[in-house]
Amino acid sequence: MTSAWQIGDVTIPNRVVVAPMAGVTNAAFRVICKDFGAGLVVCEMISDRGIMYHNRKTLEMMFVDPKEHPMSIQIFGGSQETLVQAAEFVDQQTNADIIDINMGCPVNKVVKTDAGAKWLLDPNKVYEMVAAVTAAVNKPVTVKMRTGWDAEHVYAVENARAAERAGAAAIAMHGRTRKQIYQGHADWDVLKRVADAVTIPFMGNGDVQTPQDAARMLTEVGADAVMIGRAVEGNPWMLTQTVHYLETGELLTPPSPMAKMQTAIEHLERLVALKGERGGCHEFREQAPYYLKGIPRSARTKVALMEADSLAAMKSILTDFQAQLATYLADHVVK
Repeated sequence: MTSAWQIGDVTIPNRVVVAPMAGVTNAAFRVICKDFGAGLVVCEMISDRGIMYHNRKTLEMMFVDPKEHPMSIQIFGGSQETLVQAAEFVDQQTNADIIDINMGCPVNKVVKTDAGAKWLLDPNKVYEMVAAVTAAVNKPVTVKMRTGWDAEHVYAVENARAAERAGAAAIAMHGRTRKQIYQGHADWDVLKRVADAVTIPFMGNGDVQTPQDAARMLTEVGADAVMIGRAVEGNPWMLTQTVHYLETGELLTPPSPMAKMQTAIEHLERLVALKGERGGCHEFREQAPYYLKGIPRSARTKVALMEADSLAAMKSILTDFQAQLATYLADHVVK
């Protein structure tokens, strides 16, 4: 189940894909995910207008580390002209292997610009926009979508087929509607209908929390690959566990709290190297609670990290907590 597969002319070494997540899947996190076994990683979504106007922060978001191939850059926009221009820039001016089009973002400020999930209401627009992009670029084009706008407007199969006809090399679908945001449950029955309806590779996404969930996405839904999002935050070990489980059927032992802290420090250092001390430390504050989740006596460490504003201070807090953990675990280990 973990054999290599293709998106266009790009070979993906296994069936485990990390979903694009705004504010999360920058190059620092993507490299960590690759180190832990992800077959494909996808950049957080990037505005077509930000690319068109050469906004400095936007261009910095498209940095690709040599260690993260194969990888995909995701773009979003509501105008065919600007979306094509953005795709051409990614095609010609970046080291991305794949261009992904976002038509699933549920956020109001994106939807109001006729972008993201707004496309879910009109399969004809899906076709027109995807066809325009695929005609303008050489890199393979994929589309990330949701099942529908709301329960009354679920055009999942129609939208997926429209993207396929328009030249998309693969499709990823989150099993929720735009109205659900991240509430309720992902509808895997709809995902199965889409997997059955298209001939290009299909990546299933939504409610994949464990390696066993990933296996069911491949076997029950019939997806060609499993796309994992929020379950990977602060938990890249899930990728290693999932790849191993799909290969062998064996569940690996969860990482120790000490191992979690070591990876948290690496994530912090990579963020600072990528975004500078201020930007990297600020962004790490968003990720730290995921690493600390479920670890005993971590509450004070969370608070301290929220107040720290330098790499040295944050590393000191994490290494001190590691030392405290070592003592605590030694005292409480089951004999």
